This record gives sequence, structure tokens and C-alpha cells, in this order.
Amino acid sequence: MKKILKWVGISVLAIGAMWAAVFFIKSNSKSSITYDTHEPFISSIEKKTVATGKVIPQEEVEIKPQISGIIDKIYKEEGEAVKAGDLIAVIKVVPNEQSLYAAKGRVNNAEIALNNTKIEYNRNKELFDKGVISSQDFNNLQLQYDQAVQELKNAQTDYQIIRVGSAGGSTAANTNIRATVNGTILEIPVEVGDQVIQSNNFNDGTTIASIADLGKMIFEGQVDEGEVGKLAVGMPLEISLGAIDDKKFDAKLKFIAPKGTEEAGAVQFKIEGDVVVEDDFLIRAGYSANASLVLEKKDSILVIPEALLQFDKETNKPYVEVATGEQQFERRDIEIGISDGVNVEIVSGLEEGDQVKQWNKTEPIKLGEEEEDTEEEDA
Repeated sequence: MKKILKWVGISVLAIGAMWAAVFFIKSNSKSSITYDTHEPFISSIEKKTVATGKVIPQEEVEIKPQISGIIDKIYKEEGEAVKAGDLIAVIKVVPNEQSLYAAKGRVNNAEIALNNTKIEYNRNKELFDKGVISSQDFNNLQLQYDQAVQELKNAQTDYQIIRVGSAGGSTAANTNIRATVNGTILEIPVEVGDQVIQSNNFNDGTTIASIADLGKMIFEGQVDEGEVGKLAVGMPLEISLGAIDDKKFDAKLKFIAPKGTEEAGAVQFKIEGDVVVEDDFLIRAGYSANASLVLEKKDSILVIPEALLQFDKETNKPYVEVATGEQQFERRDIEIGISDGVNVEIVSGLEEGDQVKQWNKTEPIKLGEEEEDTEEEDA
């Protein structure tokens, strides 16, 4: 009985050893990694670039005073719609003392001259009525008297303007700051009590308000010098605003700067595009924006995922590995065209139906192979 059990145990061990040997041989005869494949396919590719920038009004008008003084009242608020001629603010004039005294002196001189001319005029009028002097002599005196009257009026008007900023009764007084265009008030950078300076040939003057039409907006951004040569006026743009999600706005490129500016070691060129503003959306001035531009587009071309590409270490030329059998691959050099960052155009080297090796797994490095590679590199 013991001998039978002994032989049974030996047989079981022998069978187990044979099964383990067969399993080991089969498992080692197969590749440790199974690669997936991917076929080239027909598709379209758009090569795009993105310009960062902002949207601003096409025209922004700054309202400046024509006289210096202090803000007395402000009638409008930021964000309020206005029409040309609407009163925005009123300035209280603080006259220059020297100019005020000079104007007052001119009034006094004009009054003195008028009084003297009036006396002479009245005396000669009596002589003219008696026929003592000729009509021509009297007309000359009449002209001098009228000029003296007008000079006094002019001097009084100038004095009134310098003193209070208006000649009195004028509907276009310099102290009234009015909108010059239709639009929305973007900013009122002054407050009641602030001193303002008039706009003239020597000074830009203080800005009372900024007005713009928010229905006419433009995109203003920058592109890199490597891509500006591919742009052309009239190209379509697709504008994305940081403040408005899930909405794209159409635009058209209207300006490319002829001169670039260097920023952080890179040369950037300014671009502008007219944005189509829909009535349902309010675009505020200064929104950050990105503009997508199509630099190149090809339809119905053979493409593969860019992740399938490999590059030769010496020539840096692209190649792929194409299946020749079950988990057997051969290298094939290819020529590529444009890429959108996901797919790349195949100009030559592949056809539809080819099975391209997909690097979806990492093959472990065996110690023996690693030592051989190291010895080859040392040699």
C-alpha cells in the first residue's frame, strides 16, 4: 500500500513539473507586451494660432473743459447712456486775478473813451443840424462814436467771461460740460470740488468723462513674429471672452502692425479686428479675450494621430512602425505636412489600411539588454 502511494505521489509531481515546464516555455515564447495599432484615416486639419488681448471700443472720446475751474455739479453717472449735447457737469470758474484786473481795466478805458467820443459827437451833431459842418465830417464822428460803444460792449463781455465763465444768457456756456457724441459713459474720473484745467494748445486738459459706443468693439491683441507673416487683413477671427462662457464672437482682422515690440525676449506684433456684437450680449470695455486665427487649412487629407510619430536621433526625420504580421513591425520613413497638435498630415509613406504601431504601453528594460547597451555606449 505504501509503495502504491509513493508511486502515485511521484507521478503527480512529475505531471506538475511537466505542466510548469510547458507553461514556462509558452509564456516566454510570446512577447511580454502587446501593441495596439491605428490605421491612417481621411480628415481635415486646421492649423491655428491664438492671440491674447482684450476688447475695447472702436472710438473712445474724452470730454475736456474749455475753461479752468472747479467741478460744481455732476449730472451723469458711469455706465449711463448719453446723447450728443446732454449736460454732464458744470464748472464753477475761479478767475485768474491778473486776467480779471486786466479785463476790468479794459472796461474802464472803454468807458472813458466812449464818454469823450460822446461829448464830441453831441457837440458836432448840433453844428451839423445848423448846417455848420458837412455831412462827411459828421459821418466820421458817428462812426467813431459807434466804434466806442462796441468796444465797451466787447470789454464788458470779456470781463464777464473771465469772471464767471459765461457772457450771460448763452446756451453754450463754457462752464457747461456736454457730451459731444452718442454712447455710454465709461468713466468720470473727477468729483465735485476737483479743480480742472482747460484744454488748449499747450495742455491736454483734465478729462471730465470718457464716452464710447459699446456696440462697436474691436479686439486688440498680439501675435508672435513667427506667425505674423501668415496673417492677412480680412482673415476671420473667433473671439472668446473670459467674462462670457460658452460663446464665440465672430470678427475680421483689420490691422497688422508694421513694427513689432520686444517683450521678454520675443518680438510681438499688434493686431486689431472688428468684433460682431450681438444685441443679446453686453460687452464691457476692457474684457480679456483670446482670438483664434486659422493659419492654414486642408480638407480630405490622410492623417494619423501625432502621438504615433517617432523621430530618428541622427536625422530627426519622422518615421513610424507598420505591422508586417502578428505583433511584428518594421520601420517606415514618412513625410508629414501640417499638424493641429492632435493629428498630422501624411504626405507620403503610408496608405489607408496600414496598421501603425501605437505606443500605448511602456516596455520594461531587461537587465541583459541594459548591460549590452551600456557596453556598446562605452565602446
